[in-house]
Amino acid sequence: MTVEPARSARPLSASAPRATADRTGGTTGAPATGPRQPPGGRAAWIAWSIGASVYVLAVIHRTSLGVAGLDAADRFGIGASALSTFSILQVLVYAAMQIPVGVLVDRFGPRKVLLLGVLLLSTGQLAFAFSDAFGPALASRAVLGCGDAMTFISVLRIAARWFPAAKNPLVAQLTGLAGMSGNLVTTVVLAQALHSEGWTPTFTAIALLGIAVFALVALFLRESPEGPAPVAPADGRPRPAVGRQVRDAWQEPGTRLGLWIHFTTQFPGNAFGLLWGLPYLVQAQGMTRTEAGGLLTLLVLANMSFGFLFGRLLSRTSRARMPIVLTTIGVTSLLWAVTLAWPEGHPPLWLLVVIILVMGSNGPASLVGLDYARARNPVERLGTASGIVNMGGFIGTMITLFGIGVLLDVLTPAGADGYSASAFRWAFCWQYVPMAVGTVMILRLRRRLSAAA
Repeated sequence: MTVEPARSARPLSASAPRATADRTGGTTGAPATGPRQPPGGRAAWIAWSIGASVYVLAVIHRTSLGVAGLDAADRFGIGASALSTFSILQVLVYAAMQIPVGVLVDRFGPRKVLLLGVLLLSTGQLAFAFSDAFGPALASRAVLGCGDAMTFISVLRIAARWFPAAKNPLVAQLTGLAGMSGNLVTTVVLAQALHSEGWTPTFTAIALLGIAVFALVALFLRESPEGPAPVAPADGRPRPAVGRQVRDAWQEPGTRLGLWIHFTTQFPGNAFGLLWGLPYLVQAQGMTRTEAGGLLTLLVLANMSFGFLFGRLLSRTSRARMPIVLTTIGVTSLLWAVTLAWPEGHPPLWLLVVIILVMGSNGPASLVGLDYARARNPVERLGTASGIVNMGGFIGTMITLFGIGVLLDVLTPAGADGYSASAFRWAFCWQYVPMAVGTVMILRLRRRLSAAA
């Protein structure tokens, strides 16, 4: 695999391994000396599969509110702003935990972090299942967000330990694809279970899934071929202080570019799938819950397809990175403009299908940001750098969820039964604010990275 030049405006820290040049003058990220390359093979895929099962579980928990938004509004007697607070708090906790989790993974290894994550996920979801008031339910989503934050970075670190560097972009996309299978469980199974079994039995069943996943990780996960020891600096020097480790990761231009790529590409599909997609399709477009659930399933399937496609492209050449990012942003922006400009706010079904298919590219495109960070940081701080990048999309999601919720309440008369197509139309225009800011930052940092190379 070819990747972009790994030089920066300042030298890597003294602990960074030297990288070997590839055929295009980029780097493979593999050290020229020191430990041999990870072996890959069957054992690597088994280790990755066990770790990925935790991420699948986390996505089921994370997206469960996406099909239960209307039920939650009825159960707790809340409006759009309060309803959006559930997802906002969960995403806020997730984003805030990314750097601490990255440091924990670098210091203690991914296996211990995954086990703690499963415990928090199950505890939060079980409390949510039995909550009958807004306050306790909100607290339970915060606990759930904390557990969710511990999964994705841990799986990426397992992949980095088990697979050769050239396979990491593909494995990262496959990890995202595996997570989307959890989203598929939510839209297909959970939505039906809520309708047939009710709130408490459904969310309790999800919480109890954690017992099996915890046992799988505790008994069978090998987090690296050499054993469970955390990665140390390649030259044997003492591990830097946490503050220095975070600062060094942030100062790498690729880390900052990765954060803004993740921020800008991920949030449209995330906000739609996590919360506002079902209410928009049901209340604004007049669909039944079954029809809306079908379109949300289409979003998940599109995400999985784009994840496989982007993974194959990125495993062949790093030159595909920025074209994937800019094309995803441009096409998503254009199609939302057409959708929102449609007369009376009622676009035809074919256009809704197209915009949902395009939003399926958002999550896979956001993972390109992790490739930039991985190519420019030494192995002992990959968890920290990945945590910084992974904050981006969830900060963008939080801003979008909150903005849409506030605008819906402002644009809807008091006492109205639901939200109108016009209210959704104008509220969804809020997406262009974070999209514009993120695009400007990507173009700015892209030029800076090119100048430093």
